[in-house]
Amino acid sequence: MLIKRKKKVLQKAARTLIAHNDPRSVNSEQFRTIRTGIDFSMPDKELETLLITSAAPSEGKSTVAANIAVVYAQNGKKVLLVDADLRKPTVHYTFSLVNNVGLTNLLAKNTTLQVAVKKSEVEGLDILTCGSIPPNPAELLGSKSMDNVIEMLKEHYDLVIFDAPPLLSVTDGQILGQKCDGIILVVSAGSTEKENIVKAKEALALTKTTILGVVLNNFTLTKDHYYYNYYGAEE
Repeated sequence: MLIKRKKKVLQKAARTLIAHNDPRSVNSEQFRTIRTGIDFSMPDKELETLLITSAAPSEGKSTVAANIAVVYAQNGKKVLLVDADLRKPTVHYTFSLVNNVGLTNLLAKNTTLQVAVKKSEVEGLDILTCGSIPPNPAELLGSKSMDNVIEMLKEHYDLVIFDAPPLLSVTDGQILGQKCDGIILVVSAGSTEKENIVKAKEALALTKTTILGVVLNNFTLTKDHYYYNYYGAEE
């Protein structure tokens, strides 16, 4: 039973990292389009820190964060993906890593960056998992220690991407968003309620964070769509 469960986890991770496992697919090209959109949204400033969140749970923000990290690494940047969801971390599952030490351990100053950071199978992409689940996630993310950690990470990487909790569930995303250059909001086609999108935007506006854009996740292209015909056709 344990072997079957582990196999399912690995299969799910393979599907999740579509930009790495199937770089010629339509979905992978869409992630590269998102990368281009992010770059054009900040023409006068170099993007060093990016936070990716959603309005509510189960909208695919962690999948989007992982694949955006992959396409930036594929473009030659040295990238770090940080699991800043200190309540329900999932990044270590996506990359099949052990979550023994990570961000929370760095914040508690009981490990080093060299020990906490893990290599991924994607060249140029490192992972900082959540680490030990803390009793006070919001306080940790809003602390001076978090500021210091972010500055340290920026010294070692071209781009640091934070996978943050949903905005309407907890305040963690708002708190961390104030420390980042920009925010991407992920919404799920057909399931995210319009009211929740508005509430999420208002929550970010209150903290005067920079919303770079919205990613529409789980949208299915029909085979007669021009985008599908151009990128989905085999050469």
